[in-house]
Amino acid sequence: MAEHSGRTVHDLRRESRTAVLQRLYFDGPMSRYSLVPATGLSSGSVSKVVTELITDGLVEEAGSIDSRRGRPRILVRIAPGGGHLIGVDVGETRVLVELFDLCLTELARAERPLERRNGRPHDVGVIVRHINDSIAEVVRSSGVDGDTLLGVGIGVPGIIDGGAEGGVVVHSQTIGRQAVPLEKLLRDTGRPAHRVPYFIDNGAKTLGQAEMWFGAGRGARSAVVVLFGSGVSACVVTDDVERGRAVEWGHLTVQVRGRRCRCGASGCLEAYAGADALLARWREAGGRASAGADEESALVELLSGAYPKDGRAPDPVAATVLAETAEYLGAGLADLINLFQPERILVGGWAGLRLGPPFLQAVRTQARAHALRHPASSVSIELGRLGPDAVTVGAATLPLADFFAHGGRRPHPTDRPTPLPPWQASLSRRLAH
Repeated sequence: MAEHSGRTVHDLRRESRTAVLQRLYFDGPMSRYSLVPATGLSSGSVSKVVTELITDGLVEEAGSIDSRRGRPRILVRIAPGGGHLIGVDVGETRVLVELFDLCLTELARAERPLERRNGRPHDVGVIVRHINDSIAEVVRSSGVDGDTLLGVGIGVPGIIDGGAEGGVVVHSQTIGRQAVPLEKLLRDTGRPAHRVPYFIDNGAKTLGQAEMWFGAGRGARSAVVVLFGSGVSACVVTDDVERGRAVEWGHLTVQVRGRRCRCGASGCLEAYAGADALLARWREAGGRASAGADEESALVELLSGAYPKDGRAPDPVAATVLAETAEYLGAGLADLINLFQPERILVGGWAGLRLGPPFLQAVRTQARAHALRHPASSVSIELGRLGPDAVTVGAATLPLADFFAHGGRRPHPTDRPTPLPPWQASLSRRLAH
């Protein structure tokens, strides 16, 4: 039966299940009594929904607490084994895949390196094979039944087109200069993941969602979360974009007719900041990493030279390059401060976390020097709290959020993206040109 608002009884039941799951996820364990004001549902509805979720294996009892009214109140919480999620981080130097339980506890991981190709995009086939092989590996090594997978979330660099026929298309300098039908490629070749939903989004956005849900952004109404890896990008979270909007911040022009960026333009922020550009400028200035050092090891050597811990004087070349990078990065953050006036700016990504507090203090100084006084005085600039693997955690929240939005109903094994109507597909192709 349909309600006057247009919602059916089925819709109301799904919304009630979603409300209980979300409250238990972020605030649990909780009693049924506490869930009533927290969800806005009646006590009868809460009792019925909790019973359903326990029957479905999504919620479990978790002890009791004393009540001033007599009988102890039973606590309930999300059941970790109620489902499993996969998060994938497609970076510039590796593909990292992690398998999580429903509470996002890591159960297994697999990592495969991506070889640097002198600025050329990585081979898409290699990336797809790494993702599929790593998914198969974590499922096998964990002993998890593939039928319990709720979805695969994937964070990738680039612009995401979710309206293409056949699934998500990625426009990225890292994994191909032309539109890459990543979802279709994965579905055509992957097992068992091809039977569950894929959720593909920009890696900065998955990092942002992880920090806002569980990390340094929790409780903030607005924030900018910076992904500082081989390149740089950002996720902007505001009142009107609750889940964040990925922005190609790394391709903001900071120097007209400046250094050539790998995107083909000149003077982009990414041509001066990010680990790749930072190390390139260090080498051009005469700095040298150890023979055979990978990108992360070389960055550690650069930092050791600029910020020695053994009483030695700083290496002037390393110190100068880092100071210049802090100025460029601070100027880029100042633009974000002026445009979006966030409460917080959080710097994550493996390189951003590795650079650490000394470098971050220099970035703060530069950001405040370049930004308007009023927004700059009220924004905090901090490191993220979830570590270098936060992109995979954020990627896993994509199927988790969808699972909750559907009231904790499992995806059907044969679900496939609905093709666009012919007129809409035709229009999308025209707009792409």
